[in-house]
Amino acid sequence: MRRLGNTLYITTQGSYLSKDGDCVQVTREGAGKTRVPLTSVDGIVCFGQVSVSPFLLGHCADSGVCVSLLTQNGRFLARVEGPVSGNVLLRRAQYRATDDPARRAGIVHSLVAGKVANQRHVLRRARRDHGEDAEGCLADALRVLDGVLRRASPEGGVDTLRGQEGEAARAYFSAFPVLVRATDPAFRFAGRVRRPPTDPVNALLSFVYVLLTHDVRGALEMVGLDPAFGFLHVDRPGRPSLALDLMEEFRAWFADRLVLSLVNRGQVGGRDFDTGPSGAVTLTDDGRRTVLVAYQERKREEVMHPFTAEKVAIGLLWFVQARLLAMHLRGDLDAYPPFLAK
Repeated sequence: MRRLGNTLYITTQGSYLSKDGDCVQVTREGAGKTRVPLTSVDGIVCFGQVSVSPFLLGHCADSGVCVSLLTQNGRFLARVEGPVSGNVLLRRAQYRATDDPARRAGIVHSLVAGKVANQRHVLRRARRDHGEDAEGCLADALRVLDGVLRRASPEGGVDTLRGQEGEAARAYFSAFPVLVRATDPAFRFAGRVRRPPTDPVNALLSFVYVLLTHDVRGALEMVGLDPAFGFLHVDRPGRPSLALDLMEEFRAWFADRLVLSLVNRGQVGGRDFDTGPSGAVTLTDDGRRTVLVAYQERKREEVMHPFTAEKVAIGLLWFVQARLLAMHLRGDLDAYPPFLAK
């Protein structure tokens, strides 16, 4: 089992990262220098105006540490990594499976079933914990999700499964306002808005999804799969379609619950967000730090994996799922078993 390391997030603008022996040295104006051993780091994520020395980039490539560059608000820009890992035969099997309608539909069915089941788990838990259901929103959404799970089948084909996934997503987010229990009016949620997010809850969801995409992509590359060739998401230049596929089963259970916890416990407030001239809402520097700390802490919690029956740190779940997908593509498993929350 892979050891869960740390992701080094650099959010202070003007920071400079350099190599100091086997350490990353972070230099910040007026704040001195900080050294972090590379042996304890899985990846480095830089937000905004952060510079990285060529010598550090080369050392990270040799050490298998990926360096990702994002805008200050979390939009992905670039990724620097070493030679492609993994067996070329595995990638060939992946490419063939994407071109085989029956195999592709089987994998998409597993992905959609896992996502919808975990959405249902989140809504059921909210109804059990709070015992409130404004205007029956939770009950209505759960009926839709139950129906999608009953009807979803590989025989329907990928396009039908995509439609059912969209139907479930609309029902799930129609009930999401009930899950946001903060009294601060800044956290009113009227629906999912992506580009750009126009309220704090959507800004949080988008930011955490970016972090999760980064982690899932790294897990796929570590196993040897190509993150650009997906099954559920359509292939587009520069889009990590397979990473978006694999993270679907973790969106509600991991990312959305983390956002709800931050909001409902008052760990973030209206002060942690800025609104731009276009109406786009983004996290402040302090707000990003709060989310990043909570994200790392959540990854260290352990759960029992329903398929492997092993106790696993949450931050390793995407590595387990990537490995299971690789096993299915190689023919070692009859089907891909999605992660199902308990």
